[in-house]
Amino acid sequence: MLSRLASRLVPLFGRLTVTADPGARIEPGTIIVVNHTSLADPALVLAALRRRLAVEPVLLAAAGLWRVPGLGRALSRDGYVPVHRNSAHASAALDGAAVALASGRPVMLYAEGRIPPRRESAEAPPEEFRTGLARLAGATGAPVVPVGQAGARRITSGGTAKQIAGVLTAPLRRPCLHVHIGAPLRLPADVPAATALAHGAVTEAWRTAALALGEPAAGAEPVSRRGRGPRRAGA
Repeated sequence: MLSRLASRLVPLFGRLTVTADPGARIEPGTIIVVNHTSLADPALVLAALRRRLAVEPVLLAAAGLWRVPGLGRALSRDGYVPVHRNSAHASAALDGAAVALASGRPVMLYAEGRIPPRRESAEAPPEEFRTGLARLAGATGAPVVPVGQAGARRITSGGTAKQIAGVLTAPLRRPCLHVHIGAPLRLPADVPAATALAHGAVTEAWRTAALALGEPAAGAEPVSRRGRGPRRAGA
C-alpha cells in the first residue's frame, strides 16, 4: 500500500526521473541498500522502484514511526520491520529482515543508520555504513542492489521549521528528483570488505543521481560521523 501511495504522491511534490544500470533487476529475496539524506527519500525510492521495476519492498524503518497513529498499523500490514536504533534490540531488525528475504520479498534498508545532521540542502556522499547490511547478506546469501537518490533534500532538510516549509512549498516549486538503480552484486564473506564494497556501489549510484540533477558529486570517501569510527552494531 505504501509503495502505491508513494507512487501517487511523489509526482505532486517534485519531478521524479529514474535511471538504471544495464542488467539492473531485483529478484525475489534481494536486499536493496539506499543512501539516506532526508525524511522524504523513502517515498522517492519506493515510487521509483515501483515505476521502473514494479517492485514493492519491505522497508526497515525507525521504530518510532510505529507510534504514529494510523501509520504504525499500515507499516505492520505491509510487513515493514521496526529498527530500535541505539538500543540492545537494534540487531533484532536483521532477524525480521531475514524472515522477509526467506519469504521471497525484497528488503530495503539504509546502511548509514541515520539521516546526516546537515542543514543545507546540497548533496553529499553517503556516510560510513554500519555493518548490518554485510551481516544480513552474509547470513542469507541474498544479492544486494545499490540505489542512489538525489534531490530529496530539496523537499525537506534542516531544522523543523525548514522541513515543514519545504514540504508545504514543494508542490509549488516541484523540485527535480532522481533515483538511480545499480546492477546487483554479491558481497564477500568478510564483513569489512563487504561493507566497503556496498558503500562504494551506493556512492556510485548516488553520484549518478546527483549528476543527473546537475549537483556537484565529488568525494568518494565515506563522510565521517564527526570523528566517530564506523559503527558495528545495528542495521
